[in-house]
Amino acid sequence: MEASSVPRQSSTQEPDGPCDGADRISALPDDLLLDVLARLPCAGAAARTGVLSRRWSGLWARLRQIVFRDVPFPSLEAALVRIPTPPPAVSLIEIRVPPKQRRRGESAFPKPNQNQDRAGSAVVKSLLRAVARLAPEKLVFRLPSYLIGRHRLPIDLPRFDGATSIALDFPSPFSLRVPAGANFPALEALSLTYCITDLDAWLSCCPRLRKLRLCRALFPNHKCDIRVNSPSLQELVVYRELSLTQHVDVVAPALKELTLSFSTKKLISISVLAPLVEKVSWHCCYSGSYIVFGLWGINKLQLQTAERQGQLSSLQIHAYADTSFLHAEAGNFAQEIEKHMVAAFSVLELHLTAKGHAFAGFVFHLLGMDRVGCGTQSLKVILRKSAMKGGCSPLCPCEFPNWKPQIICLAALEEVEFNGFEGEDHEFDLLKLILGCAPMLKRMIVKLSQETSASNDGCTKIYNIFEACSSVECDVYGNSGLMLGCFN
Repeated sequence: MEASSVPRQSSTQEPDGPCDGADRISALPDDLLLDVLARLPCAGAAARTGVLSRRWSGLWARLRQIVFRDVPFPSLEAALVRIPTPPPAVSLIEIRVPPKQRRRGESAFPKPNQNQDRAGSAVVKSLLRAVARLAPEKLVFRLPSYLIGRHRLPIDLPRFDGATSIALDFPSPFSLRVPAGANFPALEALSLTYCITDLDAWLSCCPRLRKLRLCRALFPNHKCDIRVNSPSLQELVVYRELSLTQHVDVVAPALKELTLSFSTKKLISISVLAPLVEKVSWHCCYSGSYIVFGLWGINKLQLQTAERQGQLSSLQIHAYADTSFLHAEAGNFAQEIEKHMVAAFSVLELHLTAKGHAFAGFVFHLLGMDRVGCGTQSLKVILRKSAMKGGCSPLCPCEFPNWKPQIICLAALEEVEFNGFEGEDHEFDLLKLILGCAPMLKRMIVKLSQETSASNDGCTKIYNIFEACSSVECDVYGNSGLMLGCFN
């Protein structure tokens, strides 16, 4: 604070009235002064107000919410020791250690040093014990990478018997052990980022846990699995994009919200027992040729329930064609996709990268799956551009045999949208099949590709298909978005 802002002894007349030299701010009650300090972004800034007056000195230590955001790591424990033990109760301790400022010429990736890591581990343990002494209701603890080290030395988490929320955020894998016999009777929210920990041990000692968030967490007993079993859990969030997951096993009878984002390379085992779940956000990425039908492979599936009234739940399937898949040993294609249908959906979105190959037979196969064809109200087929055009040979296996004369059940289908329609024969065959299998169909939207928009043949063929179907409205759009025709 500048010197001009410090109260001065003066008998001169001020604009707001006479000044008798009294420090009127410091004369305020403690509750008001604490309210002023609580509005500062960091407890370090609140502590520095002590230079203004003896009355302010040490007052910050009585704040109910202690936030350290710009305090160097070596000074944190000494600052925590100055805080009196309850009462008054500490509702929040938030520690976000700033990153270390590297000296000129210092490497950003120093050589591994186990002795330094062991010393750093001891200091982190001591700091956590100092935090636990204050028995905060909520704890946010985030460390930078230079304090973690590369040897992942384990740290025993102290007991936080009165904590209702704990968030531990580390920038790299960090081994965290729950002490034997530990109990977190009040804990309702737990967030772990980059922790290597025994999740079963956590869940067994948190009888009131309602919300669990795991980001890039690893579990010693089953590193490649997501296994959660909790009778009290109501919200589960898991992000594991970087680690390949082999099993997903969720048993949570009280669960209402489920968010999972993970990747896998093999056929995956999925079991979700959550009869009360209402909100689902499911994202799975496949790496490799494991989910294959013909020359089509699945690389991503997303399931999203409606977030607000009026929206529909949707299933997105991202697939691409590759002739190398013809020799891949695939499991049961339909069963593998159905594993991810952990909630009902009404919208089916197919994002296809055809690379010049026919896709109608593949779409027909997907629509023929019982849980897809019977529940889909809206179908969207989005054809993605690729560098390969006209790559099909006359005998290309992308044309599945004997699919055109077959009948499938599309009893709930009301609207269809094709985006990037090329005007190929197999595309028109697919339109005809949908018209014949969807008795409730009301509208079809066809958005032509740039090449097809330049020709009138596409519109003419579409018109001929819908000419005899008076109950279905068909809107045809060009590449620029301009409507080229509206039939029936």
